[in-house]
Amino acid sequence: MAVDDLWFSSKRQYGPDGRKLPAAQTSRHGRGKRWRVRYTDDTGHKVERLFERKPDAERFDRQVHTDVARGLYIDPVAGRESVAAFAARWLAGQMHRGSTAELMRRTFDRHINPVLGELPLIQVKPSHLQAWVKGLDLAPSSARVAYSYVVSLFGAAVRDRAVATTPCVGIRLPPVEASEHLILTNEQVHLIAEALPARFRALVYVGAGLGLRHGEALGLELEHVDFLRREVRVEQQLTVIARRRPFLAPVKTRTSRRVVELPQITADALARHLEEFPVIGATVSDETNRRDPKERTAQLIFTNNPGRPIHRATWSHFWKPAAEAAGLPPRTGFHALRHYFATLLIGAGASVKTVQMALGHSSPTVTLDTYVGLWPDQVDRTRTLVDNALLGVPQRAVESK
Repeated sequence: MAVDDLWFSSKRQYGPDGRKLPAAQTSRHGRGKRWRVRYTDDTGHKVERLFERKPDAERFDRQVHTDVARGLYIDPVAGRESVAAFAARWLAGQMHRGSTAELMRRTFDRHINPVLGELPLIQVKPSHLQAWVKGLDLAPSSARVAYSYVVSLFGAAVRDRAVATTPCVGIRLPPVEASEHLILTNEQVHLIAEALPARFRALVYVGAGLGLRHGEALGLELEHVDFLRREVRVEQQLTVIARRRPFLAPVKTRTSRRVVELPQITADALARHLEEFPVIGATVSDETNRRDPKERTAQLIFTNNPGRPIHRATWSHFWKPAAEAAGLPPRTGFHALRHYFATLLIGAGASVKTVQMALGHSSPTVTLDTYVGLWPDQVDRTRTLVDNALLGVPQRAVESK
């Protein structure tokens, strides 16, 4: 459609002599922008844009009609939506659940929106993101996680055609230094258990003897433990997010649903625990089937004193002094028991696949990335493989001068 002149009427009048008269002024003459472009976007909505100068309007008219025809149209109004507003809609549509969804929401609220939230999507530049990354008061690994959320958000904005391109280009991130996992000693495992109240001691041997995540351990029900077959089924986890009571949720990944062997020391600890603290049933929301959430009485093995599911804050109140009593560094969590379990398997010569299945990792790659430095002699080094292959054949090229 041609560019419209809003200051002069497009209807032409003719004089008595048949000559065309000058265009008549409209009621908008001299007020506001003069030139208008009207078009229908790729969703069928009629849109108009106003311009001060005719060349600008004509250039935009040519470009927008070409973009609509090619399916490359970018809605200029959508691009003016703020980062915070778009993020709220984007987060609501994510498939993440439980603690992951809570981490994403908290990261946006605390670290992304306070700096970038008020900016329109279309105005965010790589320089904005670089300055934001530099100013993040987070550990390098956490800063990279926060940045990954921003990358995903602008990827969604591009797919929604709110912006033409993502500003997440060429951003330098803080380097993450390789850190070694704290490996507990056998004595430290026992010291932690001894320092905890009797109600929580068996949890230490569940972590160290089965390699369960904390949520998996707290989500164990009586039916999941088979003392005769010496097995434990991991089928769910107890999840805690802000402003909600603890609830049962699916395990972290598909491979996290597994059966692990029950060592004698863990079996004995569980038997003593059940004798001293019999299961009485705890009412929880069961959301292991997301399509059919329901309230039920769960036969949880581990509960707090009133017989309710253990909240993260409650556990931290007891774990912290116990970890200090065992001589562990500050901020050492329950996950250290899982690392202890993994190192036991690796030290005994277990394969990567065996450790992966026992820990419930999503792939052997995750296991290798986490514990590769702990397979020192079980895996042949590259130089040994090369030497074994080449030293057994004549070395004329090496020996000749």
